[in-house]
Amino acid sequence: MPGHARRRARLLNGRVYGAEHDDPNPGPLPHRTYAELVGGPLGGLLLDIHGWRTEEVDDGVALSTELSRWPGGRALYDPRPDEPRTPGPGVSCRFYYSGDTP
Repeated sequence: MPGHARRRARLLNGRVYGAEHDDPNPGPLPHRTYAELVGGPLGGLLLDIHGWRTEEVDDGVALSTELSRWPGGRALYDPRPDEPRTPGPGVSCRFYYSGDTP
């Protein structure tokens, strides 16, 4: 893995999507529920899904990012229907990258 990719991976892993890059504590909170983002430009981040209904989780997400194919576009992430979900706080499920949209 090239040096810049390693630095980016370290920067993103364990951080919560939407946390400011200079936030001194960008990690998850113990009482919240998260989806792990897998692959794509936001892979390694956690998405706060605390309080989401099952239907909302099933729909997946389109997350704004400057790292997508279209700067200012959205990266699409979806859960896999056959993967189990863990109820309660912590990492509950995974959302997998499925593409970008402007």
